[in-house]
Amino acid sequence: MLPIAVDAMGGDKAPDEIVAGARRASEQLGIPVVLVGRPGEMGDTGDLAIIEASEVIAMDAEAGSSVRRMKDSSLVRAAEAVRDGKASAMVSAGNTGATMASALLRMGRIKGINRPAIATPIPVPGGTPTTLLDAGANAECRPEWLVEFARMGAVYARDRFGIQKPRVGLLSIGEEAGKGSPFVKESFAGLSDPAWALASDCEWIGNVEGRDVMTSEVDVIVTDGFTGNVTLKTLEGAMQALIGRLLVAIDTDDHTRAAGEALGPALDQMVAELHPDTVGGALLLGVKGVCVISHGSSSEAAMINAISVAAEMVEVEMVRHLTASAS
Repeated sequence: MLPIAVDAMGGDKAPDEIVAGARRASEQLGIPVVLVGRPGEMGDTGDLAIIEASEVIAMDAEAGSSVRRMKDSSLVRAAEAVRDGKASAMVSAGNTGATMASALLRMGRIKGINRPAIATPIPVPGGTPTTLLDAGANAECRPEWLVEFARMGAVYARDRFGIQKPRVGLLSIGEEAGKGSPFVKESFAGLSDPAWALASDCEWIGNVEGRDVMTSEVDVIVTDGFTGNVTLKTLEGAMQALIGRLLVAIDTDDHTRAAGEALGPALDQMVAELHPDTVGGALLLGVKGVCVISHGSSSEAAMINAISVAAEMVEVEMVRHLTASAS
């Protein structure tokens, strides 16, 4: 496998945590990695190869103009490494919009896909994650794009989670076909055409609600990027609040602390399942290369998982499968 190009300069904890995660992925998991960024700021990179890039796109920078203007940025150079056959995938915890723009402008879009979409695994305690897309790439969408998202989501669920016949639902405010905004109703009509589901070897199950996102009732949920991102951030906030309140509750007195010790292993497992670092990152589907977008606050552990996901998607040839599904 060609190395995974890791944007060493992207993220709230870059470059220290990013480089540490990249080193561990290489040294402990045997995944080839090349770091992209400013060598003088990376610290101890061990035996990892480096692609030099003199510029860094800030987390709050305007995505499109920054990518076009900062041609020697770590994000642009990482995407070019994939395009030029020097890397098999790119991973970044940096500016999400700039990561998408770099991948789209440098790698190119898969023929037959109008808009790439961010596919984010949503944890399902005790079960297989639900894939939510679009989680933020396209704030405004056309109904026909959601059919493309559904097809790509089915490929991703099959390649990453081994779901042979993914169940696909449309996020709405009710299960009935007539529920939702005009956009949702028009999207429902397009998704109800059995041709795409037959071609994608998946099952269209109709509308699903927000309460279904973290359940085993559906495998892939499609929506516009605005709604998807709000849904994702709401779930993240709710889980953080729940875990925080739980930690406070078990430290109330001696009895609760004793109960907390007894429940410790189970609680640790629950927290691990729900923590964003465990997921590793979201996939930008629809570009001619594997692009993993990690959380801005990604830690060393999150970066290890993100690199692992990137390597896995390269090995299973996800991009080839996406290309075939779009033709």
